Amino acid sequence: MIYTTNVIEGYHRQLRKTTKTKTAYPTDESLVKIIYLATAEASKKWTMPIREWKSCISQFAIYFEDRLGEEMAI
Repeated sequence: MIYTTNVIEGYHRQLRKTTKTKTAYPTDESLVKIIYLATAEASKKWTMPIREWKSCISQFAIYFEDRLGEEMAI
């Protein structure tokens, strides 16, 4: 089973694009707020369903039976 990390890489790229313009943050809380707002903005673009998700989640349920929560079960 192979599953792509393109979604994670895209999310990381968007966070990096947001945080690289400022090199220092006054507090940890200010950085958390910026990451939260960047995530909220990025999530607006996440409209496409994940391809072959039912097949993947079925495989995950087999391989990671003890880790997969009830909310993820199909």
